[in-house]
Amino acid sequence: MPPFAAGLLVFSASAAVLVIEILAARLLGPYVGDTLETYTAIIGTVLAGIALGAFAGGRLADRSDPRGLLGPTLVLGGALTLAIIPIVAAFGPALVGGGAPATVILSALAFFGPAAVLSAVSPMVVKLQLDALEETGSVVGRLSAIGTAGAIVGTFLTGFVLVAAFPTRPTLLALGAAVIAGGLGLHLALRTAGTRTRQPLAAMLAVGLFGAGATAVAPSTCDVETAYYCASVETGIPPCEGLTLYLDRLSHSCVHPGDPERLDFTYTQIIGDLLATAAPEGEPLDALHIGGAGFSLPRHLAATRPGSRSLVLELDGALVDLARERLGVVTGPDLGVRVGDARTGLLEQPDDAYDVVIGDAFGGVAVPWHLTTAEFSREVRRTLRPDGFYAVNVIDHGDLGFARAEVATLRSVFDHVAVIAPPARLARRAGGNFVLVASDAPLPLDAALARNAARGDDDAVLTGADLDAFVGGGPVLRDDLAPVDQLITPQA
Repeated sequence: MPPFAAGLLVFSASAAVLVIEILAARLLGPYVGDTLETYTAIIGTVLAGIALGAFAGGRLADRSDPRGLLGPTLVLGGALTLAIIPIVAAFGPALVGGGAPATVILSALAFFGPAAVLSAVSPMVVKLQLDALEETGSVVGRLSAIGTAGAIVGTFLTGFVLVAAFPTRPTLLALGAAVIAGGLGLHLALRTAGTRTRQPLAAMLAVGLFGAGATAVAPSTCDVETAYYCASVETGIPPCEGLTLYLDRLSHSCVHPGDPERLDFTYTQIIGDLLATAAPEGEPLDALHIGGAGFSLPRHLAATRPGSRSLVLELDGALVDLARERLGVVTGPDLGVRVGDARTGLLEQPDDAYDVVIGDAFGGVAVPWHLTTAEFSREVRRTLRPDGFYAVNVIDHGDLGFARAEVATLRSVFDHVAVIAPPARLARRAGGNFVLVASDAPLPLDAALARNAARGDDDAVLTGADLDAFVGGGPVLRDDLAPVDQLITPQA
């Protein structure tokens, strides 16, 4: 094999593995969430596949002529790539809610095979390129460097271009088909007399065609696949009687386009109570919203306090487009949107600019870790007016490790902090949403709870010594140590 062709083959196989690895989080997110544990399982699984593939490929290359192995290996790798989406669609629903073990299992079922098979290509090519022992180091080093370069290109191409430009399904279809076509072409170019590969190659091609067909017809839960989420809009699903926006199978917003004052989710009702009592009734407010999704709270504020101005920091521009097209969101001078990461967007905001900051950003069930730290909270405090407040929605279960840590973090920054939630959650007997509210000024908690009670709810508030007991030994989260995912789902 000419050196250029050898390098191109190693480059392409390594790039394909990293394309699969980067796309993996998009495929698993709807079933196991988009968390640090998801990425850990994917990376570990793919690395295990690379290790086994390199070992097996080297052993096979020593026992058989690599010229008869390379084509079928690529065809099998392409076939397994095409099988990824059917595998995830078949096993994903059964593994929902299974935590870290389920994430590892689903990653292994879907991604270990193609990673291992495609990683077997490099040692086979190395064997073909070794003409003399004294050249072993330079040949192995050159092809190793080329493979690493391919992995880098595959990573950048997928993360910066493919994920934003194309849905995952056609990307994987194109990748699998390209690998199979490359394998067939390579087999025809390298076949030698006496090499018995026709029947296995035909069988693997059949598997590839089956995988392509299964990928094409595998059910999709998305109305829109954005760079970050599988997004869909459903109607009339309790507890939302309006339009529910789902991101990766989790309900994120309940929207009533014709009645923006109405809030169906209990945590939004609690924040609505705080907004209603934040200033004299009817007086407009300036609000900064960290996370947009369905824009239910910005529209509620505009309807209940005419003249209010909201700026929404939303990471996903495709969600903003979906909200405009399907949820009736109208942006303009009183409802602005900045697309990009909320942490960097917050740094751009002026001092003392807002009466209220609302935190409602999630990646899966977890608030992104860099939006939970004391450093981030200090930036929130900087943008608030002296009597302004910060209300943040968090979700936690079990021993409430994350909720308690986030309260401790807010208390390290603000003078007044409270938690509002149903009594069973505050007593650690149940999990769900908690609204944390913080300010340097006294909070209007009595007035907010009065509105809560008038609605027929029984939410309670913790402050002072009760809040001390709730926090217990909860740590303060900082930029250099904020294990949010592990606090939400502690492992034994």
